Amino acid sequence: MRWRQVFIGLLGGLAWSASIHAAPGGAATPSSALPSTPTLSSSLPAAVRAALEGAGVPPTALSLVVQEVGLSQTRLSWQADRPVNPASVAKLLTTAAALDLLGPAWTWMTPVWLDGPLSTDGVLDGNLVIKGSGDPKLTVERTWLMLRRARQLGLREIRGDVVLDRSSFNEPARDPSEFDGEPLRPYNVGADALMLAQKSLLLTFTPNLARGVAIVAVEPPLGGVAVDATVPLAKVPCTDWRSGLVVDVSDPARLRFTGRYPQACGEQIWPMAWPDARGFNERMLRALWSELGGRISGSVREGSAPSTTPSYEWPSPPLADVVRDINKYSNNTMAQQLFLTLGLRFGGAGTPDAARQVILRWLEDRLGPDSTAGMVLDNGSGLSRQTRLSAALVARVLQWAWASPIMPELLSSLPVAGVDGTARKSRAASGLAHLKTGSLRDVAAIAGVVLAESGKRYVVVATVAHRNASQAKPALDALVQWTAHDRP
Repeated sequence: MRWRQVFIGLLGGLAWSASIHAAPGGAATPSSALPSTPTLSSSLPAAVRAALEGAGVPPTALSLVVQEVGLSQTRLSWQADRPVNPASVAKLLTTAAALDLLGPAWTWMTPVWLDGPLSTDGVLDGNLVIKGSGDPKLTVERTWLMLRRARQLGLREIRGDVVLDRSSFNEPARDPSEFDGEPLRPYNVGADALMLAQKSLLLTFTPNLARGVAIVAVEPPLGGVAVDATVPLAKVPCTDWRSGLVVDVSDPARLRFTGRYPQACGEQIWPMAWPDARGFNERMLRALWSELGGRISGSVREGSAPSTTPSYEWPSPPLADVVRDINKYSNNTMAQQLFLTLGLRFGGAGTPDAARQVILRWLEDRLGPDSTAGMVLDNGSGLSRQTRLSAALVARVLQWAWASPIMPELLSSLPVAGVDGTARKSRAASGLAHLKTGSLRDVAAIAGVVLAESGKRYVVVATVAHRNASQAKPALDALVQWTAHDRP
């Protein structure tokens, strides 16, 4: 339970340090460079204007729609048709399309082969083959259970190799530091058809005052990787505790720490993407198989799965559960897994291009051929400098979803303002607003549904695109509060 809780929260999260720059090759320009003349149907509420002014953000940096659910007339509209970078609000398109096309109960299946004769004493004279299908929730616990199933079938020793087939996705190799220069941030982990534990570690630091050290625990275990067991304690206030520690990952077989850990911080968790992404699966599988009492004579390598019927298949949780994790905790890696899965299932290939075409066709089918004008899709997660969506389009998607069979699953997947997920710190309409949030260094956004004092529900979509966007979040809270107070 603990790993799952941190897996969907800390390993997801928002790219706070990311920047928005012009897209290459004639792609959409930054939203702050678009024409600044507002197109409005009403004036901005005074509280919203005041919050923008306090943040040093001009009203021209804001795009928004407030609209009662089920109605076409807007209560408030401001530059609603202007395509802007929506940050993680883009996940709404990916998750809504997936729930509609696949269904809330749909599951990923990971096939496993015991490819060779298995003796009565548990020796496999052949390979154990695992083929990834894009499952975003092969956490430590679920991977352990998948391997345990092989032990239940009698497997004890693998005389051949463990073969990993990752061919379901075909995404170009990417530098994890490319987006914002933070390659060890879990949100920068790229998609993989066989995604184990999001290729990330959870480092837990627990002070031991008697010994004067913090004990370091690592999850998941990685075979052949030595980790410093302790770091010295420091009698300093608990502020930015990570700044006092330096992690050295230059050696793929060693994880070192220098510096001191503030004993006043108590136990803390540091999520970190493993720098050797291609070697992560091998090390994790070796460690887990050994913990299960199994042995491997050969290597763990990449290869192709056989064409025969698998020995067993390991199911993911239902799609509705995965969508909840994606939206509640804004998990970029899981969103990209789902995005490529749509391309694989409905576009003929697990590629970004195929996935983009699937969502474009879905939008045109559900909202009409004019719905995609001016939009730019990238990777389905919003961790992008190129993605452009208008507030009007996102509002149309939410209106469609409200009237569709997927409404309960999509709405319940959104963070509840002041309660949970990425909206837990919101001070507006606490408990009354389901809001997907989005944050990049130059973008702050919200989109969802607000229950107002009158009993009406309103679709709310708003984006601030400006270098001071992070300071303008009180303006978004003011908009939500204004929406909730709809009585004269």
